[in-house]
Amino acid sequence: MPLTCNINARGKAVRLIWGILLIAAGTVTAIAWAYPKSSILGWVISVALVLGGAFAVFEARVGWCVIRAMGWKTPM
Repeated sequence: MPLTCNINARGKAVRLIWGILLIAAGTVTAIAWAYPKSSILGWVISVALVLGGAFAVFEARVGWCVIRAMGWKTPM
């Protein structure tokens, strides 16, 4: 599937900010919870947050939204 641009500049900015916030939350979660307590659940949540944030940054960079590509209309 080609990644054709399907979001505007506002959508890109929102996804970039969202991605940065998710990556920061994942990092804080890993440092504050997962690492000190050696919690598997903490690591799973931390990695999921960082991966979700990285995907949002990817969407912002490429200008492509997976939800819009599936045919759903988003308000942005």
